[in-house]
Amino acid sequence: MKKIFIADDDAAIVDATSLMLELMGYNVAFTLNGSAILEEIKPIPDLLILDIWLSGIDGRDICRQLKADPVTKNIPILMISASREIKTSAMDSGADDFMAKPFEMQLLLQKIESLIST
Repeated sequence: MKKIFIADDDAAIVDATSLMLELMGYNVAFTLNGSAILEEIKPIPDLLILDIWLSGIDGRDICRQLKADPVTKNIPILMISASREIKTSAMDSGADDFMAKPFEMQLLLQKIESLIST
């Protein structure tokens, strides 16, 4: 069973996304606390869905830290944000893909499948 970790401070998005992913057969873990991601991300997930604007920390900084660490550098990271104009900076920080919120669950599933299977 593939493990997906969600880091977003919007509880409604985490709840809806977690429920849908669990129904699709994924093992889902999450945090609403941006500053706790680096501690909570263990064991290493098959994919990280990471919000850019987290309480207390910028998701792009977390992405850079994860991609710089030999242990976590290969985790596919799908960054999400309510701001559509931020895609370039998300990709520049090392994200493997980007989605603007709100997003359609079918598109999210397609992106997850693509990122996990590569």
